[in-house]
Amino acid sequence: MGFDEQLAELNDALIEMGMVVERAIMDASKALIEQDSKLAKEIIALDDEIDQREREIESLCLRIMLQRHPIASDLRLVSSVMKIATDLERIGDHASDISGLVVVLSHKQYSRQLEHIPHMAEATMKMVVKSIDAFVNKDLELANEVIADDDLIDSLFETVKGELVEQIRNDRDNSDQAINLVMVAKYFERIGDHTTNIAEWVVFSLTGIHKDSRIM
Repeated sequence: MGFDEQLAELNDALIEMGMVVERAIMDASKALIEQDSKLAKEIIALDDEIDQREREIESLCLRIMLQRHPIASDLRLVSSVMKIATDLERIGDHASDISGLVVVLSHKQYSRQLEHIPHMAEATMKMVVKSIDAFVNKDLELANEVIADDDLIDSLFETVKGELVEQIRNDRDNSDQAINLVMVAKYFERIGDHTTNIAEWVVFSLTGIHKDSRIM
């Protein structure tokens, strides 16, 4: 297999992993809103596939580095893909973490309508899709847009946390549910952080600059 073919295989593998992770977040959000424990358990089981895809991408990256000794832009691409795969795997972990909480939350109807958490879920989903699109299309502007989007996730998390802390104080009967929902929101916030990391690695793959520091 030639070098260009290996790079194409690596590109395809990352896109496929991204699609699986996107589905995990989308289904985790759906399971949360509908309190669907069956769907939540399916997402938890999906985490093994995401882990396996990360291992395969890491193996391919290492093989390319050892066999081809890529330089400059090719080396940036391969090293960025390895980092992106790690962040995608962690996003998959958080989708599984959310789903584990959904199983617990499914035993009792929500004491109040979910408002901001579904917005967080939708916003993080869009960030993941945009970050993978930025990688595929080598779109520096889109990658920077994803980085800026994280401010919205952080703001939504602070809003959710404030509302649920107030509920914990005033509604002791449903305090456990509120605590679990704070954790759900925190996992979505972490997904936003990892997606920001992905966008930053896309920027690095295109420019050699990571978080305002030139590396190569």
